[in-house]
Amino acid sequence: MQKNILEYLDKTALSHADKTAFGDDWEEMTFGELKKDADAIASRLLELEAIRRPVAVYLPKSCDSIRSFMGIAGSGGFYCPVDTAMPPDRASAILNILKPAAVITSKKYEEKLNKLGLQINIVRIEDAKDTPIQTEQLQNIRERLLDLDPLYVLFTSGSTGIPKGVLISHRAVIDYIDWVTETFDITDKDTFGNQAPFYFDNSILDIYCALKNGSTVYIIPQRKFLFPADLISYLNEKKINTIFWVPSALCSVVNLKGLELGAPLFLRKVLFCGEVMPNKQLNAWRKAIPDALYANLYGPTEITDVCTYYIIDREFQDDEPLPIGIPCRNTRILVLNDQDKPVQGDEPGELCVSGTCLALGYYRNPEKTKEAFVQNPLNDAYEEKIYRTGDIVKYNDRGEILYLSRKDFQIKHMGHRIELGEIETALGNRPDIANCAGIYDDKQSMIVMCYTGTKADPEELVSFLKKKIPKYMIPDRFVYCKELPYNANGKIDRIALKKSYI
Repeated sequence: MQKNILEYLDKTALSHADKTAFGDDWEEMTFGELKKDADAIASRLLELEAIRRPVAVYLPKSCDSIRSFMGIAGSGGFYCPVDTAMPPDRASAILNILKPAAVITSKKYEEKLNKLGLQINIVRIEDAKDTPIQTEQLQNIRERLLDLDPLYVLFTSGSTGIPKGVLISHRAVIDYIDWVTETFDITDKDTFGNQAPFYFDNSILDIYCALKNGSTVYIIPQRKFLFPADLISYLNEKKINTIFWVPSALCSVVNLKGLELGAPLFLRKVLFCGEVMPNKQLNAWRKAIPDALYANLYGPTEITDVCTYYIIDREFQDDEPLPIGIPCRNTRILVLNDQDKPVQGDEPGELCVSGTCLALGYYRNPEKTKEAFVQNPLNDAYEEKIYRTGDIVKYNDRGEILYLSRKDFQIKHMGHRIELGEIETALGNRPDIANCAGIYDDKQSMIVMCYTGTKADPEELVSFLKKKIPKYMIPDRFVYCKELPYNANGKIDRIALKKSYI
């Protein structure tokens, strides 16, 4: 039975030693080179006794990051990506919570790291790659580890402003990647175009599908997403046939008329996750590449990226919601109402998850862990943890799950409970609206709808929405924006919108 993620790399480095594993702006490395460098880095970390301890990686998204992740895993530790472009205060907050055994960085970023003023062990990757490999010691460490030991910790934003570190085990990632491989027929013929930052959980699919299956991952430079012509040219140059992007990246290509320049020639699998995918933009992709497989995946960081999925098997109108589908294998989904009872019919409720996918909790944060990872209220016979996602969903008449909104996007307005996402879906169906996001002004009791695209007369927008949604859901104010703000993960930054317009 497999118990460590590095068993993927061991096998692939033998069967595909000379095949490109990862490529970035500066280099390409083979699986054989990755294995060798990871073992050298792991050997360098031996003297720091990093077993079951965190090691931070302070590098830009690159092949060096991947080398570091695998080296840390090989030393028995668990890795935490800390992006070099991250604001210093946030980087300091993460490292203070983490208290890492070491931070792996490069000569280029060492000075920037030192400016954070923290007392930490710094390991230069340039030196670590030249460390003599201690094969016997590394094997001894591997034998002592369990599948429940941590593999990585990713920090998400906390409601109090303090980042929360989500701790994920080897077993959870193995369970996830084995499912992805089987469900989407991932092989050594797949070439991924990576969009997600490595501190964002969407990247887990790209990284570990490559390690398990001998697939190739090209790390797409972020600047390419600003210019659709350059992005599509890059996809064609690298013969990328599989992507797993946030919907905003897919929508941006459509909104900036990228597909009108010509669809990517090799793309055959289009997976997306992280936020709602509007059918208007998805239909543009489906028209441009009709023979591709499209799949909507759903899940928060706390459940190892994905817990439900929907492989798109029918046509949808532009204004229809896209299902998030059915549970992944070995995952149990509960939809509970306000009384913690299973919902009936199309009653909305909170989506809760149990299974191997669950995180080990929040690192050094037992209080938040107890709040989010709780006993299944339907089981009083033995301990069964579930994760409360805070997402409101319901079942459609096909038994598929439909995402409605976040609990904190649900508002009470004029005596009615309203999902802001429902208003966004309705307005987003207008041809002249590129994107939109609703926020609520609690002080003025006003629904505010921010949008991009073509500036429109508010009365026209009201008239349009009256045909789509009840009168009490019509926004009180419309704000035209040249562009909507996005956070580091590529999702709409609603906190920034509130600060700007309320």
